[in-house]
Amino acid sequence: MSQLRLPAVFMRGGTSKAIMFHARDLPADRKAWDHIFLSAMGTPDANMRQLDGMGGGVSSVSKVCIIGPPSRPDADVDYTFAQIGVDRPIVDYSGNCGNMSGAVGPFAVDEGLVPLPKDGKAVVRIHNTNTSKIIVSRFAMDGDAAAVDGDMALDGVSGTGAPVRLEFMEPGGSRTGKLLPTGHARDRLNVEGLGWIEASLVDAANPCVFVAAHALDRNGTDLPAAMERDTDLLKKLEAIRLAASVAMGLAPDVEKAAKIPSVPKVAIISKPQASTTLSGRQLSTSDMDIAVRMISVGQPHRAVPVTGATCLAVATRVPGSIAAELAGLIPDDRPIRIAQPSGVTVVDAKVVADSGANGGMRAEYGAVYRTARRLFDGHVYYRKPKGAAA
Repeated sequence: MSQLRLPAVFMRGGTSKAIMFHARDLPADRKAWDHIFLSAMGTPDANMRQLDGMGGGVSSVSKVCIIGPPSRPDADVDYTFAQIGVDRPIVDYSGNCGNMSGAVGPFAVDEGLVPLPKDGKAVVRIHNTNTSKIIVSRFAMDGDAAAVDGDMALDGVSGTGAPVRLEFMEPGGSRTGKLLPTGHARDRLNVEGLGWIEASLVDAANPCVFVAAHALDRNGTDLPAAMERDTDLLKKLEAIRLAASVAMGLAPDVEKAAKIPSVPKVAIISKPQASTTLSGRQLSTSDMDIAVRMISVGQPHRAVPVTGATCLAVATRVPGSIAAELAGLIPDDRPIRIAQPSGVTVVDAKVVADSGANGGMRAEYGAVYRTARRLFDGHVYYRKPKGAAA
């Protein structure tokens, strides 16, 4: 047979979708994983459609999650995330996906990886191996299964669902070990083709680089399709991302940084302003605290990655950052409302002064609500590697 198969579950988590694997079903040799994931997802596809696999042609639905027993005592499960390229054969383990993190707890309960809660309220402590951070997932049960039906509406997802609260504990330094990798809330980057540009480099849940829209002569309200057509803008944002990667210590030079496409994520941010969502909904300045347009693996995101939203929420709490300047003073007891192409994402974050921390600030947590749903379970097929024994 030219095809092989593995047990798998296909799930939506927040505004993303992924193939979910048990770690026990994958080869012990992790070098064999990449081929399986690429083939199952239908990558690479120069047509950007992934018709020969489970992918959907955009980064938010070209993902894989691997869940298994915990490797540390303060966790219930280990969770490894893989971002799969669309047109290029990329399998990137360098960062986490906050949206798919919302599906991990329900998956763990439904698959029997953790005991059923006795009171109908599940709490699953997830160790994300990409960032070595703990994520606490809280959600209701419907009998012996994770609840699916509920009244939570999620911008970018049709209908409503049962809420999943995700608490990213001590999210600072997910990849660099520092909330502010350079020790500053604001830096000046020497960007090829652009010269010097101001940016805030923050590492919380995932490393991100934030640039004010006006610094790029943009208003920050463009929708993804318009950004995709603006190849000059995308080139500038990628150049900023590469320079930020080196400044944050994620890569020694821009050539190496180009080989790590998923982090840092780069985003254009702007102060509250009227805008139109992908569905045609009109947002007013009173609907938001800050607006963002984020790039994920080279593509404008249709919403905002949860880890990116978490990082931005943390950034708004860091005095002196570009995000804090644009958002203004947000009371500590109120969550941050982030406007994005699909609507508004509400995130909570707490940042405290800590003289022992890099930059004198420490992020205690970032919290967000998602919904999740199992879409399919069974087997996923992948092509046998060329030259493999029969």
